[in-house]
Amino acid sequence: MQDAITLFIDSILIERGLSGETGQAYASDLKAFHDWLSPEERADLTRVDRRRFTSFLMQGRKEGLKPSTVARRLVAVKMFFRFLSAEGLIQTDLTECLDSPKLWRNLPEILSPEQVDRLLNAPDKKSPKGLRDRAMLELMYACGLRVSELVNLQLHQFHFDDGYIRIRGKGRKERLVPIAKASAKQVTIYVKNVRPGLIANDSDAGQIVFLSLNGKPLTRARIWQLIRELATEAGLPHGIHPHSLRHSFASHLLSAGAPLRTIQEMLGHADISTTQIYTHVDQQRLKQVHSSFHPRA
Repeated sequence: MQDAITLFIDSILIERGLSGETGQAYASDLKAFHDWLSPEERADLTRVDRRRFTSFLMQGRKEGLKPSTVARRLVAVKMFFRFLSAEGLIQTDLTECLDSPKLWRNLPEILSPEQVDRLLNAPDKKSPKGLRDRAMLELMYACGLRVSELVNLQLHQFHFDDGYIRIRGKGRKERLVPIAKASAKQVTIYVKNVRPGLIANDSDAGQIVFLSLNGKPLTRARIWQLIRELATEAGLPHGIHPHSLRHSFASHLLSAGAPLRTIQEMLGHADISTTQIYTHVDQQRLKQVHSSFHPRA
């Protein structure tokens, strides 16, 4: 089974172009599944039935795993068995009957426009660090960036004269995302007035946009920490994280009437079902529509 898992991970990385982080996550999920099975089941996967799959997933819930992690485990197992079936290593895909993980998806927490404004105004715009942090927050909210996309962002991806940036997302897929002039202005201030002083501390930073005060590229962990600190300064609820801005970007666009397909393209979602989660959190807009158009409202 271990050899089959290795072949599967190589397949999704090379043939499907998934990111290394996704490959590591799936490898971890399948290791947990491997360890869960008995020696007899590992040697003969046809011994595994629906009950065993369900027990494995429920054990994750009992261990306190987040619903999103349990859902990812299910995706990993389903993809693995689909791969085994396609390669002729098993005769039947035993996971076809398993429910979709979207049933377990948590609704994201969304910041209000007022809360976003408070967060954007939290950095000290008189200091180099504050100008950098403001530019970083502006980009994440204005373009709905993942934190991994932000840390890898390079100068040549900016096309402010044409009003967009080019993003390389999951699976190395590229997308074009519009950016407002006000947000582009904040980023330009940082790039022209602050970044040159930071990069002087480390000539190896190259084209990376967001740097630490020591001239090193910012890490994902540091950006998480910065946003927590800024959220606290802004008096926002505990638990604000980089993805909060991405969620808010999508929800606010939907509330303003943007088509779901357009939001999907800007977020870089491969499947629109991932984007549809924002329709469940836009309750205020739905209530307004109902109040305006339903004859019994």
